[in-house]
Amino acid sequence: MEFTTVPEMFLQAIERSASLPDKYAYSRKINGIYDGVTFAEVAERVEKFAVGLLELGIKRGDRIGIVSENRLEWIIADLAITGIGAIDVPIFTTLTAKQEEQIYNNCEATAVIVSNAFQLGKILKIQENLPSLRHIIVMNQADKGTHPLIKTMDDVMQLADNTNPNERRQLFREYAARVEPEDPLTLIYTSGTTGIPKGVILTNKNICSNVNSCLQAYSVTEDDVFLSYLPLCHSYERIGGLYLPLAVGSLVAFAESIEKVPENIREIRPTIMTSVPRLFEKIQARILAQVEKSSATKQKIFRWAIDIGTKYIHAKLDGRSPSFLVSTQYKIAYKTVFSKIYERFGGRIRIFVSGGAPLNRISAEFFMMTGFTILEGYGLTEASPVISVNREGEIEIGTVGKPLANVEVKIADDGEILARGNNIMRGYWNDETSTSEVIDSHGWLHTGDIGQFTAKGNLKITDRKKHLLVSSGGKNIAPAPIENLLCQSRYIEQCMLIGNNRDYCTALIVIDLEVVGQWAKEHGLSATTLVQLSSEPDVVALINNEITLLQRDVAKYERVRRFVLLAQPFTAETGELTPKLSIKRAYIEQKYSSEIEKMYQ
Repeated sequence: MEFTTVPEMFLQAIERSASLPDKYAYSRKINGIYDGVTFAEVAERVEKFAVGLLELGIKRGDRIGIVSENRLEWIIADLAITGIGAIDVPIFTTLTAKQEEQIYNNCEATAVIVSNAFQLGKILKIQENLPSLRHIIVMNQADKGTHPLIKTMDDVMQLADNTNPNERRQLFREYAARVEPEDPLTLIYTSGTTGIPKGVILTNKNICSNVNSCLQAYSVTEDDVFLSYLPLCHSYERIGGLYLPLAVGSLVAFAESIEKVPENIREIRPTIMTSVPRLFEKIQARILAQVEKSSATKQKIFRWAIDIGTKYIHAKLDGRSPSFLVSTQYKIAYKTVFSKIYERFGGRIRIFVSGGAPLNRISAEFFMMTGFTILEGYGLTEASPVISVNREGEIEIGTVGKPLANVEVKIADDGEILARGNNIMRGYWNDETSTSEVIDSHGWLHTGDIGQFTAKGNLKITDRKKHLLVSSGGKNIAPAPIENLLCQSRYIEQCMLIGNNRDYCTALIVIDLEVVGQWAKEHGLSATTLVQLSSEPDVVALINNEITLLQRDVAKYERVRRFVLLAQPFTAETGELTPKLSIKRAYIEQKYSSEIEKMYQ
């Protein structure tokens, strides 16, 4: 298959499915039952919505926002918008109205498509501050309301009823044919290292190059079934859970929610899933918790199976053949223990692709011994996003595999990972300065990550050059803006955010001794020293209230959920600050490791 634009990819998928009119493209749960939608039905709805957008005056190059959970309408909107040469701007549904205002003003969005009344409410709250906004389109018919800017997706599709199906199809294909590989396809806003949202411009060539390279890296066929639960607005799921299966004609089923993923896996019985380490960690923890509740005999059998499984996969990973005894014991362990775990995932999983954050070795080995293939990869939005991935049969735990076929990777003198290829973004929207800071004159993208190649030629990430935190769910979190925000409180002197590879954010906080001391005196407290005040329950409650108030416009995944008040300040003399008074994060995390771990217990 050859395609250079996403509209071309979509039309090829439709043409291939013509001989299989009953083949489903997508499936979603309606009234408790998964219901399929054929490629032909998807094509009809995409064509109608695209022509309806044209009737509204949407034109090539216009930016159209999408604020929605994963659902069929997200796919329809994306394929229709990009099919007429417009640019979609999908964002996380968890963003606040203020954050949405900043993004949609930056890109001068002409229209915004929202999923429901809650998302609609946020847009209505800021619509007067969006001078370029002409249309608000809501997916749910019942959430339309009476505002003059609002239309539903059905309303837009009805605008296309003025043309017959053949004319509509031909019109859509004419517009799709005008889309060029170098045309921007989407703007994906990322906080980057400064916390200021920047719109990553990804072209059709960027996306299609990455899809084609991924198809060379691991096998995907029209018979595969995907279960999609990661947000489609993120470049990772958009490639792995939308365009990759679309390119080969696989079925994509949408999970109801992240909480329902285990249940939906058993219902859909997928063969491929893109995921983040947090899902594996949670499932493993759940399995281990169940084992602890079982009888002593079952616990003994499980521990024996883990011991044998570890020996077996270690031999495999080392390129050795397990001994006859270990191989025989592993077959027994698999039949009695591991096969039951495998069946919990529907019994058909061929490939898990893990990305967004590092996968810990314990989880990787656990799932490998239970019969799963987890291909850990690496990338970033600016690279569309995949740069490297482990290959089937060549897995090296602790690495992110070899670079994709059309991606060059080299290690700079300072250890930074640099990448170059057709997948590298055009740049940041209206931000040449930031673009030139990450893409040099030779076209190399400076990733901000430190790494090295192993003896097997696999890329290993060893550190982050910049202090961008990545949660265990794969969300990028810039700590400085949040730290600065919390330090706006007159009661907080210093703050350091914790959250890298964690499920949520916490903070180490140093109170302002003078201000809090005065507050304590006014409230009849006897505490006067930093040590005394930091352990005073009323002071802890005071700081908690301050944090809650300051975080109102912060995205949920960036909010500090727990904190510790430290008994001494950060100083250069005690090692927490550099001579220039910059925070030495690694040193502080090591020094207060015990306090940090307690916040995650």
